[in-house]
Amino acid sequence: MNDDLTRDTAARLIQTIHDGRATMPEDKPLLVCKPNKIESWRIFKIMSEFVEGFDLLRRYGLAASIFGSTRATLEHQTYKDATELASRLSRKGFAIITGGAAGVMRAANEGAYEAGGASVGLNINLPEAQDYNNYLTDRFGFDHFFVRKVMLTYASEVYIYFPGGFGTLDEFFEILTLVQTKKIRKVPIVLYGKEYWEPLLAFIETKLYAEHQAIDKGDMELYRLVDSVDEAYDYIIANVSC
Repeated sequence: MNDDLTRDTAARLIQTIHDGRATMPEDKPLLVCKPNKIESWRIFKIMSEFVEGFDLLRRYGLAASIFGSTRATLEHQTYKDATELASRLSRKGFAIITGGAAGVMRAANEGAYEAGGASVGLNINLPEAQDYNNYLTDRFGFDHFFVRKVMLTYASEVYIYFPGGFGTLDEFFEILTLVQTKKIRKVPIVLYGKEYWEPLLAFIETKLYAEHQAIDKGDMELYRLVDSVDEAYDYIIANVSC
């Protein structure tokens, strides 16, 4: 029975890939509600992004993912620190992985690039295009946020979060939840910039932990708050295990 199900699933998968490759439209419509039928081309596109994404990531061993705002609205020191930290990690052998666009990501990619290291951008294709920055040695653009998030989740041995917007917070809580629930192994999670992160961490401690008991005390030890390049670098080097 199980063998029959396996063969049936494999046959359906092969047929879906074939149909999807043959029917993928040039102008891919957005998925705005639950589809009334299985769109083979969309399944094929998702699968192809997974394959290409994992194929890119397997080229790199030791890696550090750096997140932060795409906008040029932060203090200049923030971008300078992102560049310096990425440069130092790159010289230590880390590939630097970002979203590949502007802002903090550009600063981090610049640090890696100028240090002669691997500088990777995993971008997202949006209606209002995000241009790649000029400091990438490798790159890939995703149509699906969830595929990109899977790639970013399995990309690195340390995750570093500079001040940012919804996307940065989303990535932080994604990794934090996966570590908390043991869906991925424990990795260093670094929050850079006390002035930015302390209000959020206070909310987590007072509301989630103390008032509502929605998390355990140990969950607040899954991340490390730092306020300088030296502090971040020393913590990462001491805690990354390959």
